[in-house]
Amino acid sequence: MAKPIHLALVGSPNSGKTTLFNALTGLSGKTGNYPGVTVDRRRGHFHVDDKEVHLSDLPGSYSLHAISEDEAVTSKVLRGDMDGGIVPDGVVFVADATTLERSLPMLADVLHIGRPTLLVLTMVDELKVRGGDLDLFKLQAELGIPIVGVVGNKGLGIDDLRMRLPDFANWVQPKTLPERDTESRFAWADAILEKVTRHPLSESPLTRRMDKVLLHPVIGIIVFAAFLALFFQAIFSWAAPAMDLFSGWMDGAADWVLATFPESLMTDLLADGVIRGVGAVIVFVPQIALLFALIFFFEASGYMSRAAFVVDRVMGWAGLEGRCFISLLSSYACAVPGIMATRTIPSPRDRLATILVAPFATCSARLPVYAILISAFIPDTQVFGPFTLQGLTLMGLYILGGVSAVTFAAVFKRGMLRGASLPFYLELPPYRFPSLKSVVLQVFRRVTVFLKDAGSVILVGSIVLWFLLNFPRHEAPADVSPALAHKAQIEQSYAADIGHALEPVFEPLGFDWRINVGLVGSFAARELMVSTLAQVYAYEGEDEDFAGFSDLLSKPDPETGEPPMTFASAVALMLFFVYALLCLSTVAVIKRETNSWKWPMFMMGYMSLVAWVAGWIGYMLAS
Repeated sequence: MAKPIHLALVGSPNSGKTTLFNALTGLSGKTGNYPGVTVDRRRGHFHVDDKEVHLSDLPGSYSLHAISEDEAVTSKVLRGDMDGGIVPDGVVFVADATTLERSLPMLADVLHIGRPTLLVLTMVDELKVRGGDLDLFKLQAELGIPIVGVVGNKGLGIDDLRMRLPDFANWVQPKTLPERDTESRFAWADAILEKVTRHPLSESPLTRRMDKVLLHPVIGIIVFAAFLALFFQAIFSWAAPAMDLFSGWMDGAADWVLATFPESLMTDLLADGVIRGVGAVIVFVPQIALLFALIFFFEASGYMSRAAFVVDRVMGWAGLEGRCFISLLSSYACAVPGIMATRTIPSPRDRLATILVAPFATCSARLPVYAILISAFIPDTQVFGPFTLQGLTLMGLYILGGVSAVTFAAVFKRGMLRGASLPFYLELPPYRFPSLKSVVLQVFRRVTVFLKDAGSVILVGSIVLWFLLNFPRHEAPADVSPALAHKAQIEQSYAADIGHALEPVFEPLGFDWRINVGLVGSFAARELMVSTLAQVYAYEGEDEDFAGFSDLLSKPDPETGEPPMTFASAVALMLFFVYALLCLSTVAVIKRETNSWKWPMFMMGYMSLVAWVAGWIGYMLAS
């Protein structure tokens, strides 16, 4: 078999590089309309006739003179200093046709390396819509390299490009290049553009009108706040019917198992430990999907870049810059990619400060816990318009995490990480209506990752928890009802022993041993808190919906007259989850990114302390 062809996909941020990568390879790499999406190289492969092409999607960069970790990755791969010394056979340079003046100086850098290079112009349809016109034949002659125009999100030109990629050996190299210094490269780019531009690009009227509002120092903040309110109200309200449906399916499956199979420990394990344990987390798939759909939509539309620009003023107060906001924003989906996104931050101090506070951003794993507690203890009261007290509470928890992240970053930057920040620059792309296919692909990918976690970590955690709750076996008297027998079994289990051992630590927060067991499980995955509550409180889904589970937490126990959880302890638990670093995956990635156990251990210590104090204050006030 012929040797595989290795090509590197290079370009500036927002150039459509990752969309092109997805179109060529069929993979679903994340795409977005703001810098920092591709924080590491992605690999894919495809076949053209009998030739195998390996394509590496490298981080977006404005120069090969790296000032940040992600730009260093691009430079090292092109020079053969990574991937075991594998040197790319050729470079596919991607440039946005509407912002070519920002890409050509970097192209000069790439051409100096001497690899066969092909230029791919994206957004050619937008160039025409906005009245621009380039002489591509003259541009190809001036650069001395082949050029292909594509519309990546519509698939136009992709087949032609795919067929040309194996022919890298025949890509003509330029005869003359500018000097390597910045001034020469930009002068070279301006001279070429002047020769090939038939008609200059007109400013987008839509972008101009919208930016007057969205970038206004006061109105922009108000719009951003309104956007957040609608965002969280939608997550809480729109997903409720689908969540009830999922809950009914899982409860029905568990009841079917109990009714069909002989009564035994294995039947109980399958029904309660597996189906109800994992199902208590799967029920939140609609909320997770809606969360990511809204995030991806606004990323791809170009609004997130504006939000970063507006919030940069606040970040400046904390001693950080707008790129730090982008990393924190990514952490709202998951802290792991958010921390990896800090590679775009050129200042080592700013990068470390952002890593130290990124877990405060409310990731999607906290959402199931918040949803259960808010549904159980916060009334669904309409406040004004479409906004309810439940939706505003959820927004408040998310905002609290973000404000805390900025506040602690300010503390670190004024203390142990004191130092000047580098200048912040951010390209503001034109507004674009996102490709619905791309958004659906991204949501599907994220939900798949969530379900894989449910099928691995959460499944294992639920099974382990079931064993801890059901052993050692306690034989109840024959005249005791099944519900009381089950309750007695749980109260004399290994899990109860663990929970009681932690009571001296968490009793001031109003946590009983059952909540303590959930906290232990949450270190493997935050979502396990919901699975734990479902099993510890012996939820059997009598109401066949999500509301039945949440009501169980606040309804008085028939024997004691007290609810399993009080309003005050629920408030304390929500605040504890805002601040606690309950995620082993996050700890592992922090160790990898900082190359030391010092910072993960520091974060575990200070975040646990802050979580305990916040929970205690919340409990005392709510009591």
